[in-house]
Amino acid sequence: MDIVNEVLEKSAEEEKKYKPTKVNKHLELEYDLGTLLAIDENELNNDKLKSNLDTYLHSLARDNTQLLINKIWELPIHIIDDVTMVTLPKSKYLLPRSLPVPPPRQPSKWEKFAKEKGIVKKKKDKLKWDDELKKWIPLYGYKRAEAEREKNWIMEVPDNADPYEDQFTKKPKKKIYIFFQTFSTTLGAAVTVAKTSTASLGKFQKSLPKEKESKNVKPFLPESTKRKRPIPKTKDEIKNNLKLVDNILNKKPKLNVEQAVEKEVHALNREEASKQKPKKREGRKVKKGAKGGKYRGPKAKGSSEFNNKKNSRKPETGKPKKRVGGKVKGGKKRR
Repeated sequence: MDIVNEVLEKSAEEEKKYKPTKVNKHLELEYDLGTLLAIDENELNNDKLKSNLDTYLHSLARDNTQLLINKIWELPIHIIDDVTMVTLPKSKYLLPRSLPVPPPRQPSKWEKFAKEKGIVKKKKDKLKWDDELKKWIPLYGYKRAEAEREKNWIMEVPDNADPYEDQFTKKPKKKIYIFFQTFSTTLGAAVTVAKTSTASLGKFQKSLPKEKESKNVKPFLPESTKRKRPIPKTKDEIKNNLKLVDNILNKKPKLNVEQAVEKEVHALNREEASKQKPKKREGRKVKKGAKGGKYRGPKAKGSSEFNNKKNSRKPETGKPKKRVGGKVKGGKKRR
């Protein structure tokens, strides 16, 4: 009897955790299953609102959602690919939208081609069957590493190793050693880059106390010597030497055809010009005894006429006398 009582008490405690699916209301709710809407027109309990607001609203929301789900299960059900689906009816209320419903996306060229040819995209498998372990193993993740440990339960002891040494404990130690080795090399490379990342390429960079000298810094510094070219291979060296010998022995002057033709044409033109008789050039003749005009141009500074004109005084009375132009001497012929 004690066992029966314990079972009944446990079942009663579990039932308290899960509330019943049936809910009683004075007024039936108004449903709009198209928009999954339920309107409760029942009056609220003011005493419970004042005393325990959160618990009362929580229980009220739970009961209303339970009634809405019960109503959805009354609709026709379809099972597609082991999934239960329900077709909702048309909605009664038109909910407002800020933007219109977007049109369906047009398929791309590849999607049209795949549909015509019947090409279906397959998802990558996450599990793989292992014949040794006789079970499905994930392709990645921690369970894959566990499966490899189960498979590699035997390890070969090398000839130069201690036969009583545990190889399983030695393997992770080797991995840790490789990790720290790579970490130290990358850290050293970072130090060299930081050392030469100043404006002077690390020339005036002061080192910290007890700081190790950074390796491979000289190639980055301006004082570093230029790297020597690698030694050429024997085949390349032989080819270069043969080319050099051919250029020395078979040396021919380079002929510029256009320049040679231009020189020849220029020489012929000079010969033809020398054969022709030179023509006499006749200058303009000036008539002798020509009278000068009324207007004469300004005299140059420093001439006798300019100085006399500058030092001459105006006549005291009467108008200034006009200067009559005299005879001009015959000029020389221009050549």
